[in-house]
Amino acid sequence: MAARSQYEELARQLSAIGVVKRALSRVLPSDCPGGSAAVLTLLAQHGEMRISRLAELLSVDMSVTSRHVAHVAERGWIERSPDPADKRSRILRLTSSGHDVLVDLSRRSAEVFAHNLVDWSDEEVGEIVTSLARLNGSFAARTPGVCTPGRHGDDCRARLAGPAVPKDVEPDREPAEGLVPVADDPTDTRTPL
Repeated sequence: MAARSQYEELARQLSAIGVVKRALSRVLPSDCPGGSAAVLTLLAQHGEMRISRLAELLSVDMSVTSRHVAHVAERGWIERSPDPADKRSRILRLTSSGHDVLVDLSRRSAEVFAHNLVDWSDEEVGEIVTSLARLNGSFAARTPGVCTPGRHGDDCRARLAGPAVPKDVEPDREPAEGLVPVADDPTDTRTPL
């Protein structure tokens, strides 16, 4: 078991991770704030679903989820179809345009990391990915009310992993040139993925 001082330092380091999140949020397209990116990511990772399931995966209120869904639907990134099992409900499904947005989001995220981790080896990047996945898994398995095995399965990793990287996209390891920050959405209370 690690010493208390190590846990305290881990807490400090994780609190400072906001700088990474802010860097990622700055490269989101202005018409795709963090909540919209989360909707697209979850639909790509889990397939079509009802809005109630999406709200559960996002861990936000149904009204917030509805606003995010309306935003991405207006842009043609998802479609809403009647649920054959319950005509009052809608099934949400990613469109090819939504898939294209995810490809762009994945590229942008990869560029941010490539630019900022240019002096890291592939092995070092792999080590942090493995360690963070293990950290997230440990909390998911042991924290009541947080995604727990059997209740959500892999959903925690989906929320924390960032935009789904389509299998046909290879992220570059070259530093990004001229990343242009975009304005954060002040109405979006979710941390971008």
